[in-house]
Amino acid sequence: METFQLKRVANVEQAIGLAQPAANGQPNGASTRFLAGGTTLLDLMKLDVERPTQVIDIHRLPLDQVEKTDGGGVTIGATMRNTDLANHPLIKSHYAVLSQALLSGASAQLRNMATTGGNLLQRTRCVYFRDPVTPCNKREPGTGCSAIDGYNRNLAILGTSEHCIATNPSDMNALEATIHVEGAQGKRDIAIDDFFLLPGNTPERETTLNPGELITHVTLPAPVSGNRSVYLKLRDRASYEFALASAAVVVKVSSGKIDHIRIALGGVGVRPWRSKEAEAQLLGRTPDAATFRAAAEAALQSAHVQSQNGFKVELAKRCIQHALTLATQTA
Repeated sequence: METFQLKRVANVEQAIGLAQPAANGQPNGASTRFLAGGTTLLDLMKLDVERPTQVIDIHRLPLDQVEKTDGGGVTIGATMRNTDLANHPLIKSHYAVLSQALLSGASAQLRNMATTGGNLLQRTRCVYFRDPVTPCNKREPGTGCSAIDGYNRNLAILGTSEHCIATNPSDMNALEATIHVEGAQGKRDIAIDDFFLLPGNTPERETTLNPGELITHVTLPAPVSGNRSVYLKLRDRASYEFALASAAVVVKVSSGKIDHIRIALGGVGVRPWRSKEAEAQLLGRTPDAATFRAAAEAALQSAHVQSQNGFKVELAKRCIQHALTLATQTA
C-alpha cells in the first residue's frame, strides 16, 4: 500500500474542498477517495488496485439518517449502514425489496460497516481487476481484458463490450432511486438509470460522478400502494457470496392483471440492470407461468455469453420467473 494522507472532516463543505485541486495541482479529486465504512476501499488499497494520495474520512458526517420526504418517499443518507437501513421500520414496511437485498449481502459484520454510498460505488470482483499483475482495461485502460479469454464464470452477460465483461457486484441497486451529489460545481441530482455507465471503450469510468464529487444522500419515490416485492438471489453458497443471478421484483396486481411492475437484475450485468423489456411483457397481462417465461426471455434476449458463463442465461430466466411467482402468490 502506497503512502497517503488521511484527512478527517467536520462537514460536507470541508470534504468537498479538500477533494479539489490544491495550488500546486495535488492532491486533486482524481487521486482522492472518500472513506466511510471502508469495506471495499481498504481491500483495494491493500491489493494495490486503488492508490489514492489522499483519503478523506467522512464516516462521522451527519449523513446517516432515513427521513420521509414531502412526496411520500424517503431520503437515505450516504453513510447509513446497511444493517441499520435494512432494519429501519420505513424501509421494512414500504421498501421490503431493498431490505431483503441488503440482508442477503455479505456477512453481518460487513453489513454493520458498509454504507449506502459505498454500496453504490462498489468495484467489481473480477479476479483480473483485483490482480495488478494481469492486464485489465478497467484498472489500466488499454492493456486488454484478461477475462474474455480467461476465467469468466462469474462475469457479466448483459451490457458487455470487447473491452470489459466485469459484473457489478451490488445487491441494493434495484429501485428507482435518485442519487444526490455535491462537488465544486454545486449539487446534482442523478437518476439511478443515468448514474451507472456501460463499459463501451472506457470501462475505467463506471459512473457519471466527476472527480471530487461526493454522494450525500439517496431518495426513493413513494411506493405504489398495494405492491408486493421480492428479492431473490442465486449463488454458489447461501452465505457471504455474490450473486450469480438475482432479481428484484416490485409488482401490483389489480383485477387479475399486472398494472405496475419493476424488475432489476443483479449478477448478470456490467451495471445494475433494469429490465424494461421484461416489464413491457408483463404490464397488463395475467400473472401466470407463460407470461413470466415470456418476460424472462425478453430480459435475456440481448445476452452475450463467454466461454464459461453461458449457464447464467437460463439461471437468470428462472430467477426472474421464480421471483415473479413468489411476488404474485400473495398479490
